[in-house]
Amino acid sequence: MRAVIIEDHALTRTGLRTALTAAGVEVAGEAADGVSAMATIEHLLPDVAVVDIGLPGRDGIELTHLIRKQSPQTRVVIVTMIDLEEEVIAALAAGADAYCLKTASADRIAEAVRIAAEGGAYFDPAIAHVVLRRFAPNAAQPSASPLTPRETEILERIAAGVGNADIAKELAIGLGTVKGHVRSILEKLSAADRTQAAVVALRRGYI
Repeated sequence: MRAVIIEDHALTRTGLRTALTAAGVEVAGEAADGVSAMATIEHLLPDVAVVDIGLPGRDGIELTHLIRKQSPQTRVVIVTMIDLEEEVIAALAAGADAYCLKTASADRIAEAVRIAAEGGAYFDPAIAHVVLRRFAPNAAQPSASPLTPRETEILERIAAGVGNADIAKELAIGLGTVKGHVRSILEKLSAADRTQAAVVALRRGYI
């Protein structure tokens, strides 16, 4: 798995490179602005571009548009400090495959890159509610759900941002039981994590 890092702050680039390398991702190149970034991507043809939004020369959203057009095989992971709804929606509309906040752990960012590289979608839990609202009006017609009624109840609470412990209290069941249901939900929906499971279920009309 090969990635390029597009980030204007050298210290942040170093941190991202260290995190991705530790996770087994080859960092094939870097760029510090949105203009040179496109040339770097077209030259290296990486699997994933890790892109900041606030770039000089050409911002990350415009860059994402260009990547989708000129290097469609490259997946785009936005890693930024910006959690404003309009920026999140703009990034998704531009074609971003994943959206992470820089406040996330190094492991979470590396996981987002892996999920995107494998063709999945990842959204930071802190902005998942924005993604779910965005998809809700366009959700697919409900199809036969593989989830049990209890799993559906739990997934609805996951989509609302409720943690496992609070789900257990709300449904008057054990925490271990909740965790077991969550594992089953992830397996049935082929989802890598809770956020992706909620997005998949909403798109398919399961919740």
